[in-house]
Parts: sequence; C-alpha cells; structure tokens
Amino acid sequence: MFKQRAYEDELMDDLDSGGEVIDQTLRELETINRWLGGNYVTINGILQLLKRHDPKETLIIADLGCGGGDILKLVANWARKSKINVELHGYDANPNIIKYAQENCSEYAEIHFHVEDIFGESFQENKYDIVLCTLFTHHFKDDQLIKIFHQFKVQAKKGVVINDLHRHWLAYYSIKLLTQVFSKSPMVKYDAPLSVRRSFRRNDIKNIMEKAEISQFSLKWMWAFRWQLIF
Repeated sequence: MFKQRAYEDELMDDLDSGGEVIDQTLRELETINRWLGGNYVTINGILQLLKRHDPKETLIIADLGCGGGDILKLVANWARKSKINVELHGYDANPNIIKYAQENCSEYAEIHFHVEDIFGESFQENKYDIVLCTLFTHHFKDDQLIKIFHQFKVQAKKGVVINDLHRHWLAYYSIKLLTQVFSKSPMVKYDAPLSVRRSFRRNDIKNIMEKAEISQFSLKWMWAFRWQLIF
C-alpha cells in the first residue's frame, strides 16, 4: 500500500468543486497545518534562500496551488515583522478556491491571486525570486514533476521551496484518525489520507531530481512527516 505512489484523484482535483464544501475544506486545512506545524517547513526554506538577500530589494514570491492563502499570509506576516518588502502571488486553477483566498487574505495588499494553469504558456513566461509549493507537488505524476521542476529552475532566481508529505503508514493512519474524529468536511476526510498515499519517499524525490537533471538540491525530513526540498 505504501511501496509506491498512488495516483487516484483527490476530490479537490475537480476544478469545478466549490461552495461550502470547498470553503469548509480550506478552513480545516489551514487549521490542520497550523496544529501540526507543517507550515514552518516552507518559512524555514525561504530563510535558507535569503541568507544573502538585500532587505532593500522587493522579493517577488509565487505560491503555487495556494489554496486558501494561509501560507501567503504567514509569509506576509514574516516579511512585515522582518521589514522586508514583498510582492506575493498565489496561483490555483480552481476559480472557487481563488475567490475564497481573496476573501481570506483581504487585509493583505501585498498578496495577489490568479486563476491560472501552471502548465500554460502565459504562466511560464513569469519570473519570480522564489517559487513555493506547499502540499502541491503530490497532485502530479512523476513525469509532470520532472517537467515543472525544469520550468521552476528557469522561473525562480533565488530558488524553489517544496514542502510536501512523507508517504508513511504512521502518517496515513494518524491523519485518517484525526480527520475522522475532528473534520466536518467529507472532502478532508477522503483527501487527507489519500494525499499521504500520493506523496513521496526519499528515493522517489531523488529519482525525480535525477531525471529533471537537477544535481544541486537540499532534501530534509521535517516534522510532521514532511519533506523539505530546496533547489
């Protein structure tokens, strides 16, 4: 069950999904990630890429598969506290998710949201300082990841931070129990355990990076059952 990545579609992969189902799911995901501490993986990765950053420069950061915008809010709060100017862009292909994110982040003028397909030509023309993917890459098959990692290397001047799940039986059964007990969202109950099965082991990531011809990268296991990949 855990030897290889699963490729079953999650309910959230339906780009027509919306309404209270999506809103409830995004609210719960923000809470779950805050409780389990997984968002720290992304912020820590940004800090590693900015060791030589000039604070006078405006950082342009893209968050792909931005969901409800919770990661971008964390980045915005960190930047405000650190007195760093940022221009933040969140992308999702589902317009209903973007609508929720815009309302969720309405107090942050530095955050901008876009309904866009990252495989589209218009997106590929964009350039950023940093590209973020938090709990996003497990939605793609290996051949797709090889393609977009190549793409990210061209688009990101300073680097890319990937924060995604470790495929492990304890992570699977823990999140399954947690969501069955506390979640009110059928989408969360179904998608959360499946996300673990669709996610990665160390060798999976190394093989993808090798095929993407990216030799310089950092890969670390971090709590809670997260991989931090920086390149």
